[in-house]
Amino acid sequence: MVDVLTWTVERRVQLAERAELLREELAEIDAEVARLEAAEVVFGQWAEATDGGRQPASIVEPEPEPERVVVAPGAGGMLLVPHRVEGMGVEALTPEYRRIMEIVAGAAGPVMAKDVALALGREDTPGKVEPVRGQLRKLSDRGWLVRTGAGRYLPR
Repeated sequence: MVDVLTWTVERRVQLAERAELLREELAEIDAEVARLEAAEVVFGQWAEATDGGRQPASIVEPEPEPERVVVAPGAGGMLLVPHRVEGMGVEALTPEYRRIMEIVAGAAGPVMAKDVALALGREDTPGKVEPVRGQLRKLSDRGWLVRTGAGRYLPR
């Protein structure tokens, strides 16, 4: 009976040791499979780019020429609304700000941001009026409009 128990313990230890070796071997195999999968992806991309290796990789496609940047107000730190100086006309403003200046100049009296927003064809909602209020404030801060104490705007 003792011989059977000894054999069982020894066999269990042998199988545990073998299982550990197989686990290590499996981990190494899994790592190798992952490396081969990555190599397949890279090779597939290279083959697509070089027409299956028939073209040298260096002449596949030239880098596209970067787009030319057009310098306009608001680009590269330029002010959308420049500070007004004597003799400067509304031509210095962007078309949207010119349109706002026309609306304020054409009004019979001081205008509110809501009136300007409606004249621009926008809705009478805070999400549409607040940007116009910011534009009017910017125009007044830079000397293009006069802001009254009631928050209405007049042409200078």
